Amino acid sequence: MALGKDSPVITPRSSTLRIKKLTSLFTGLLLAVCTQIHAQAKDKLPWFLGFGAPDYMEVWIETADVVDIRERVFRRAGAGIASVRVPADNKGTPAGWPKNPGSGAGRDVTGADLPRLIYVRWQSLAEPQTYEAYIVIPESAREIMRKPEKAFCRADGKWITDYRDGVGIGLAPGGIVKVWLGGPCLKSLEIARVEGSVVKQGPYQGKNGGRYALPLSPESKTYIEKFGIPFGSW
Repeated sequence: MALGKDSPVITPRSSTLRIKKLTSLFTGLLLAVCTQIHAQAKDKLPWFLGFGAPDYMEVWIETADVVDIRERVFRRAGAGIASVRVPADNKGTPAGWPKNPGSGAGRDVTGADLPRLIYVRWQSLAEPQTYEAYIVIPESAREIMRKPEKAFCRADGKWITDYRDGVGIGLAPGGIVKVWLGGPCLKSLEIARVEGSVVKQGPYQGKNGGRYALPLSPESKTYIEKFGIPFGSW
C-alpha cells in the first residue's frame, strides 16, 4: 500500500525504538501481574494453627475459630489436646515459656486467607477452669507471614526459602495466652499476649454437667500436688 503525503515515515531507527518501548511496557506489565499473583497465592497457601501448654499444665481445646482477612469464619479450625511435656520424676519446668517454642499440636487452616481474629475456648485441666480469649492478629504479623526468608535447616544441612506460616498459641493457667509465628527452619517470633476470661458456664458452656474432657495424667497430677501451679510466670 502506498503511503499518503500525511502518512508517518517509519525508519529503521523509529521502528527499533517503538519495539523497545513495547517490549519494556510488556515486561513491566508481566512483572506486575507476576508480583500480584505471587502475593495472592501466598495469602491463599495453607497456614498452620497449633496449640501448646507449659510442662504438666495440660489443656483441652473445646474450639478454636478463625476469621480470615476476607471476614470468612472457619469454625473448629482447632480442637482437642494441646502439645505438652509431662516428664516423669518432676523433672519438667512449667514456669515461663521456652525461648523458641514450636507451633504445637494442630493442623493447617486450609482454604483460609491469613488470619484477622482467632477465638479460643479451652479447659485448663491443671486448675481446673474453662477460659475463652479473642486474639486479634495485627497487620504487622501478616506481613511477617507473607515475607520469604533465607533459613538454614539443621535437619538436612541446607539453606532454603522459608515462611513463618505457623501460628503457635500457648495456653497457660490463669487464662494467659501467648502467640508466636514460626516456620520449620525459622525461630519463633512473639506477636501477642492476651489475658482470657473465665467461661462462667464451665466446660462445654455448661452442656456437659460440669465435667471436664479428660483427667490429668498421673505425672501432671503428682507435680501439681507437690509444687503447685506457677501463676504469674507466664
